[in-house]
Amino acid sequence: MANEKKVKGPASYFPSIEKTYGEPIGHWLGVLAAMKGKKHMEMVAALKSAHGIGHGHANALVAHYRAQGGG
Repeated sequence: MANEKKVKGPASYFPSIEKTYGEPIGHWLGVLAAMKGKKHMEMVAALKSAHGIGHGHANALVAHYRAQGGG
């Protein structure tokens, strides 16, 4: 266990997001890719309103997506 890396940042939410919403992270990244050109908070709002994702989870997904060069 000492050699395990602790996941930090937005990715630390991924197991909970997958369990709560029943879709793999790749699904949500694809949803975000379809929103290309929108601002960070517009993407968060869309995940919340259209998919019922909580604010913290939506923000973590968008932050990760944008950090990977999406947006």
